[in-house]
Amino acid sequence: MIVRWGLGQVGDVLGEIGSERPLLVTSPRWSALELPVASRFDGVRPHVPRGSVEEAARAAEGADALVGLGGGSAIDTAKAVSAATGLLVVSVPTTYAGAEWTPFFGIRDEARGVKGGGGGARLAGIVYEPRLTLDLPRAETAGTAMNALAHCAETLYVDGHNDVGDAHALAGARLIAQWLPRVLEDRRDAAARTRLLEGAAEAGAALGAAGLGLGHAMAQALGGRYGLPHGALNAVCLPAALRFNLPVADEPIRRLGATMGAQDAVARVEELARLGGFARLRDLGVPEDELDEVAELAAVRAGAKANPRAASPAEIAELLRSVW
Repeated sequence: MIVRWGLGQVGDVLGEIGSERPLLVTSPRWSALELPVASRFDGVRPHVPRGSVEEAARAAEGADALVGLGGGSAIDTAKAVSAATGLLVVSVPTTYAGAEWTPFFGIRDEARGVKGGGGGARLAGIVYEPRLTLDLPRAETAGTAMNALAHCAETLYVDGHNDVGDAHALAGARLIAQWLPRVLEDRRDAAARTRLLEGAAEAGAALGAAGLGLGHAMAQALGGRYGLPHGALNAVCLPAALRFNLPVADEPIRRLGATMGAQDAVARVEELARLGGFARLRDLGVPEDELDEVAELAAVRAGAKANPRAASPAEIAELLRSVW
């Protein structure tokens, strides 16, 4: 993976992978950004509806690479097109979601209210530009940063965790815990934004090295059903998942707390989530009477299966109620 810093590096990275006709995959917010691309698709939508992926794939006819620019939805859309077409992807993230580090992607079936997805995207490069995050709203800043922190936390104990992933996870958690509060105090602080983006990059590398656990499985099930922001859902669900895993993952969770400068990792995660305004599922509009159904959906997700402690649908429903 080619990793560079500075928007001016996009052309160099495209040159290194041999692209002459790249397609930009983004949302209307970024469609006019000056970039060395041959064509543009700006129909990205939140949660990556299947129809928008199909539209992007049609726009990619004649392209020789993809530039995914935006948050997780833009990059997941580019990755889904990559998996379908074989085109290489260069990601330019504008949030802290970390989608640029994994070949897997989510796609939402809007009619059924289910988040599915796939894998096989051909990742070629990442270009980080902190200036693109300066206007990120408070909720999106905090939510996507908490998503990155969830990557760090779950990487430390999921099945398949490893020393490389652990090192990235601890580095990312330290940076996120230190710099997220400062960014939320002054969202135009470019230096603080840069350090937070560095933390998100470490979290993404951790995600790519290991994978996801129960907290993400719950957030994905909720997001697929209700179309709610993935980061906000992770901010609420992660503490419940950490508490559930304490009996079998006490040591890695203690390491997480220590790297964040806290004796109690769960309490520190909750504190950071509250800074972004995230505390309860009810505040996000999740109905209590459907939690059993959401739990059934979460239990069959890959993250739940990779979790170090098996969780039944009834146990997941109890966890969801604990944060409702």
